[in-house]
Amino acid sequence: MFIFLKSLSRSVHEEHQEKPELSKTQGDLCTSLTVWRKSLLVSCNGFTVIDSDGNVVYRVDNYMRRPKELILMDGSGKSILTMRRSKNLRLVDTWLVYGGEVGDYCTSAKSSEKPIFYVKKCINILHANRNVLAYVYRRSSDKRYAYIIEGSYSHRSCKVLDETKRVVAEIRRKDAIIGGISFGLEVFLLIVQAGFDPGFAMALVLLLDQMFS
Repeated sequence: MFIFLKSLSRSVHEEHQEKPELSKTQGDLCTSLTVWRKSLLVSCNGFTVIDSDGNVVYRVDNYMRRPKELILMDGSGKSILTMRRSKNLRLVDTWLVYGGEVGDYCTSAKSSEKPIFYVKKCINILHANRNVLAYVYRRSSDKRYAYIIEGSYSHRSCKVLDETKRVVAEIRRKDAIIGGISFGLEVFLLIVQAGFDPGFAMALVLLLDQMFS
């Protein structure tokens, strides 16, 4: 299955180059990643992310279905971002995003002591726009969001927009046309625009999965 996905990721990249749907200025290139909702480790929940060359660029390995902490690693297993569920019960499903690895058992020399982003789930009954999934803030005290996530994660159709409403990343379903095979919701695309961190885009995918799965 993994070998087939590596082959599929190359075909996905070629197909996307021929028919780009994201708005972009001339000369900008977007990053196309194939996201597999499965860990490569036995008895683990997680994700495996493959680039257009078939290389594993990100991975997540969780032993709990609903963990309080998520760690996004690169292909070699180095921690890139740590996401922790807020302990403040008054905050509705809010996650704190840290750079590197944090915690009592941290082995990384490079980590951020303070969160670099706050991601808050949107409660639709409180908002007129029911298409909004989550808001991303740079500081907990910010009134204005840095990014907003819209769409439907359950249908693997989401967009991350910045303050100017420019699409910086997008989650899309991938219906494989190779041999008529469809992967359903377990394999999908993450398209990231130039200038937006693909690692952070993948971190948002992980948090959407926790909030809406």
